[in-house]
Formats: sequence, structure tokens, C-alpha cells
Amino acid sequence: MSAMALLLVAALASFFTILVHSLLPGMIVRGVLHHIARGRGGIWLWDVILVIKFTLLALAAHFVEIALWALSFVLCGEFSNFASALYYSGVTYTTLGDSTTVLSARWRLLEPIEAANGMLMFGVTTAIIFAVIVRLIEAKFGLQRDPPPKTG
Repeated sequence: MSAMALLLVAALASFFTILVHSLLPGMIVRGVLHHIARGRGGIWLWDVILVIKFTLLALAAHFVEIALWALSFVLCGEFSNFASALYYSGVTYTTLGDSTTVLSARWRLLEPIEAANGMLMFGVTTAIIFAVIVRLIEAKFGLQRDPPPKTG
């Protein structure tokens, strides 16, 4: 049962962090399209503000994800208070690590799973921000994009 509980906690925590992060692309795409439709695309100051806004949004999503992992650690009984669990989760999610705290043998495998989850989510964030910057560069220089294929 111990291995099954570990897998369940890891799967649920990973699922909810991915769910939180999956909300970002749609919001950001709508924001970029609105930005360009308002004639702000390619204007340096407006583009910088947009990238800052989306970067802060992504950081907020990462914080929520770290908090979800921290809640998992508290519910598993590894931490008695949320603040300690949040710090531990933050250094694990970002792969910084903290050698002063070690989870019990029963839950220890959650550490590398959270770290892998964090790396993947930071990769998604990087891809999203890169795509935004590419689209803003295209708007700046008037580069044509092929229209999306029609479906149906």
C-alpha cells in the first residue's frame, strides 16, 4: 500500500500542477492577439510591458504549483506547518535542493518527482515566453504568418 499511496500522491500533485500550467497558454495567446489587434504589437514599450505581465503570470502559476506540492507534503504528514513545507517544496520544485531537510523513507521519492515536474513546467513557461517574443518580433517587422488551416 505504501508504494501505491506514493504513486497516488505523486500523480495527483503532478496532475494539478500541469492543470494549473495548462491554463497559461490560452490566456497568453488571447492576450497577445488582443495586444496586436490594439496596434501595440511591435511597439517596444508595450511589448516589454506585455512580456513582463506574462512572465509575472507564469511566476504566479509556479508559486501556486509549489504551494500544491507543499500541501501534499503536509497532508502526507511530512511537515507540521505549511510555511516549512512551502520552503521545502520551493527548493525542490526549482531543483535548488536543501540538504537540511530529508523526507521519510516512505515519501522520499516525491522529491525527484516534484523536481522533474518543476523542470517540465519551467520548460513550458520558457516555450510560452519564447513564442510570445517571436510573435512580437513578427509584428515589429511586419512578417507574414500563414493563416491557420481551416477545419471542418
